[in-house]
Amino acid sequence: MTGSVRLPLLFLDVDGPLIPFGATPRQHPDGYPAYEPARGPRPTGSNPLLSRIDPAHGRRLAALPCELVWATTWMDDANECVSPWIGLSRLPVVVWPEPSAIDDQDEREGIHWKTRSLVGWAAGRPFAWVDDEISDIDRAWVSEHHRGRALLHRVDPSRGLVETDYAALNEWMLEIHGL
Repeated sequence: MTGSVRLPLLFLDVDGPLIPFGATPRQHPDGYPAYEPARGPRPTGSNPLLSRIDPAHGRRLAALPCELVWATTWMDDANECVSPWIGLSRLPVVVWPEPSAIDDQDEREGIHWKTRSLVGWAAGRPFAWVDDEISDIDRAWVSEHHRGRALLHRVDPSRGLVETDYAALNEWMLEIHGL
């Protein structure tokens, strides 16, 4: 791709897509697998849930034709903890605005609290949003308020990102590029 081509954005949540949670004992009778970080030893005093993140996610995410952006309540902690765990460099981070009356309105209408901010951050640029809390209401709102193409991809939080999720993201991004 040439330097003039702007890649689509991929807004990435941590809890759910990267750190699976909420599985039943039937789904994971022995609990979630535990992984070691992609780079170096496990940091001392690190969040114990980090061990649920498969470091292979870093390689898979980096291979997607997009610009990765953290869209998580972890904020810059995602760069301090998660990026090194999965072998990624520092990523841009969406900074969430302080709650406002518009957030109260969005909540009453069933719009996720991240939706409006992500559309604003994208500023018309194509984007994919990977989260475990996306609904059809969010999809409809984005369709109405975002002038670019968008894929709101909901991940099952009990499994996190899996092969079919990566395939769907890659296919959508290649379509954006006309490939």
